[in-house]
Amino acid sequence: MTQFAHDAERFFAELLDYYQVAWEYEPVEFVLAWAPDGTPAAGFRPDFYLPAHDMFVELTTLRQDLVTDKNRKVRELERLYPGVNVKILYRRDVEDLFEKYPWSCPIRLAG
Repeated sequence: MTQFAHDAERFFAELLDYYQVAWEYEPVEFVLAWAPDGTPAAGFRPDFYLPAHDMFVELTTLRQDLVTDKNRKVRELERLYPGVNVKILYRRDVEDLFEKYPWSCPIRLAG
């Protein structure tokens, strides 16, 4: 059983399962910076990978300072790995999903 870092991730996984969309949880960490000795110094691990769409999805439902940091990491990922497709779902996007799909367990977002 997958251990999610946040209830929003569990909800998203349930939504994907309901629509039979294959997913992987945090399967890849992309190196964004290297130390002088060549070892990884910073990375970014998107929440989901959707193999049928060749797309990574990152859920961002927390404080604005964390959103800003994730946006920066996604921009850096796109610069370093131009063939990688990443979509960020912001708090409003996730809330819209809760409203559209009330059959799932709606959760209260931290914030």
